[in-house]
This record gives sequence, structure tokens and C-alpha cells, in this order.
Amino acid sequence: MIIETERMVLRPWNDSDAESLFEYASDPRIGPSAGWPVHESVEYSLESIRKYLSDDYTFAITLKGIDKAIGCVNLKFGEDLKSFADENDTEIGCWIGAPFWGQSLVPEAINALLAVAFNELKKDNVWYGYFIENDKSKRVQEKLGFKFSHIENNAYAKLLDKHIEEAFSKISREDWLNR
Repeated sequence: MIIETERMVLRPWNDSDAESLFEYASDPRIGPSAGWPVHESVEYSLESIRKYLSDDYTFAITLKGIDKAIGCVNLKFGEDLKSFADENDTEIGCWIGAPFWGQSLVPEAINALLAVAFNELKKDNVWYGYFIENDKSKRVQEKLGFKFSHIENNAYAKLLDKHIEEAFSKISREDWLNR
């Protein structure tokens, strides 16, 4: 599946994206605030593409006319969902390289996946978690109409192998349609 927005193309990740992924994921401001370690090599980035970024609803964010991965947006289902989510819910995740911060690209990408979640997949709610210190993710949620739900004080960040404080917000299909 390929999704086009006004300024972006969201498409599946390819092995050829490993260098671009490394370029942005080697920045220590990116991964740890999103729940994964700083990438140390292009080989690690390639392994991450194959192991974590190859799901059907995980997309590389690219700018129109420039087929270079600059970030990622995804939907999680089933066993990847947090225990508090209902069966017909999904969770969204997103990050973007630092050179693209402040351009409202993340809200645009997330909004495109909200349309998929609610219109195509007929999900009831979409959850969005962020580490307490990640103010950028908090602002994105607020812009898009997500409503704060709760804080998990001892959430486990598997790829970082540590416990963190994670805040969760959600938006319902009805709230999304009426915003």
C-alpha cells in the first residue's frame, strides 16, 4: 500500500533505505525518545528494516518527488497493542529526522494513517503513546485531537531494555470525524 498526502508519499520500507535510515536514526535525539536505540551502523539499520519495519502498516515517510526515507509512521495491531487497548483498537507510532522537525510533516503523516485506521480498517479508537519527556509527540497528539487517557509509570521499552514513563492518548472514530 502506498499513501499520498499533500507533501509526502508513505510507502513500504526497502533494503535500499538502510543508508537513509542510518542517517537519521544515528542521531541520539531520535531513537531513544521513540523507544529504540541509536543506530550504530548501516548494517544495523538494514537489520531494523527487515526485522521491525517490514509490517504491512509500517511506512517510510518520503517527500513527494524525493524517494528518500526521512521518517516512519505505523499502525500496531494484535499482540503489539498495549494491554489496555480494546480488540478493535490500534496504536500509531511515528518519528521523523531532525532536519524535518517543525514543518508539520508528522501530523500530516499521522492524519493519513488515521484515515486508513478509521475508514478502511474500521477501527474504533487509535492510541498514541509518548515518553513523558517527548514534548514534540505530545504537541502532535494535541494538534490532531487525541485526548489524554493515562500515564504508565513503569512501561517497558523493549528495544531500549528499560522502564520509562509513557503517556497515552486516544482518538475515537467519532472524535476524528467531528474535529
